[in-house]
Amino acid sequence: MSVPGMAVGKTGLERRLDKDIIGKVGFQRYEVNAFGKRIKQIQVDQGQAGKSFQTTLDLEVQRYVKDILGDKAASVCVMDIYNGDIISMVSAPTYDPNTFVHGIDKNYWNSLIKNEKKPLINKAVSGLYPPGSTIKTLVALSALENKIIRPLNTVHCKGKIELFGEKFHCWKKKGHGIMNMRSGIKRSCDVYFYEVARRLGVDRLSETAKKFGLGKKVLQDFVEERSGVVPNTEWKKKFIGQNWYLGETLHSGIGQGYFQSTPIQLCLMTAQIANGGFEIKPRIIFDKKKNSLKEYLKFKNENPNQPLPQDLLVANFDLKPLFKNQENIKIIKDAMYSSSNEPGGTSYRSRLEDKRFTFAGKTGSSQIKKFTEAQREAEVKQESLAYKDRDHALFIAYAPVKDPKYAISVVVEHGGTGSKAAAPIAKKVIKKVLERDSLRQSVNKFLGEPV
Repeated sequence: MSVPGMAVGKTGLERRLDKDIIGKVGFQRYEVNAFGKRIKQIQVDQGQAGKSFQTTLDLEVQRYVKDILGDKAASVCVMDIYNGDIISMVSAPTYDPNTFVHGIDKNYWNSLIKNEKKPLINKAVSGLYPPGSTIKTLVALSALENKIIRPLNTVHCKGKIELFGEKFHCWKKKGHGIMNMRSGIKRSCDVYFYEVARRLGVDRLSETAKKFGLGKKVLQDFVEERSGVVPNTEWKKKFIGQNWYLGETLHSGIGQGYFQSTPIQLCLMTAQIANGGFEIKPRIIFDKKKNSLKEYLKFKNENPNQPLPQDLLVANFDLKPLFKNQENIKIIKDAMYSSSNEPGGTSYRSRLEDKRFTFAGKTGSSQIKKFTEAQREAEVKQESLAYKDRDHALFIAYAPVKDPKYAISVVVEHGGTGSKAAAPIAKKVIKKVLERDSLRQSVNKFLGEPV
């Protein structure tokens, strides 16, 4: 039963939980005379109080991330890699929702809809971006899983390759030299991944990407969430009506072309790599259901040949491996470690040397506008381009390396490069989240969530 003038949720959790939060509205019914004067009360309905809900978000981390992002067009997502709890999900720039309650000022409304940084869009779940080089983690994993390439197989990067008259450039003009899988991820060599993608094929890459959470909605709580695109030969034929070309496979191998992902999808992808390759179901509403993935993995690592104890066999826990061989996941995680913690790694400058906070990550840049040959020859830097022509900057990571607990994704629209614009933000957020980890664990225990 609705009440005239009552504000109701239009998007986000307000829409998803609106009916439960409002409850059932009560009423009193009276008999009145011809003048409208109450004669007697004939019916009373007390109604029903609405339910209360608690989110998994850490408010202090939320505020901290908001302050770091400032007026950037950006998004940060942080997730528990074992139970999928969303610790932080921030979209910037923000706006004041209270201005909508009694009718928004026309000037303020115009400033919001004309703002090129799109403050009204929840970029974490609605923003679509090519994943750029962050997808190289899955390209490598898919190639290993399908036995297309071995970790020590090498590719010689000379700065570009040519295929059917088209040039495919590496981000490093003079090339990286001899690259294997670890060094290819560490230094984000495009030529290495062109070759891996060529051998792998887009359909097998598509299968692995979907397994790890790309191309489908992550949360069911947001009506505005978008699914993104994981392209393959069938998808192109269905939606574009054309055949797939080999050159498009090469573009897909470095996260360009038709690929479209949301920041929350990239965070889930990273979380499932970090936890060893097991499916998790992210959640933003706290509940007390036991999720024993962490306990299960701990038990299996310590007692590989023993049967699972009864207390780990809970009805709502569905262990679903996303891998054929878990050793392949370990190879990817080691390469991500080298990318952030060894000289030459693309995010080495943003590393945290304190072992409590050390993270393993992968940078990425999503190209917005194709570089001309003249710009490439002149080695034009991203920061010298007009804002709208700069690449989007991306970064994914998990931390701490020794005992992974959290995954993070950072996207900065038109930030230039992941190493300069996104990784430094992730560095600060990771440290903040890990500093608050023990407090979060104690709160969850108090609320009844086994940790």
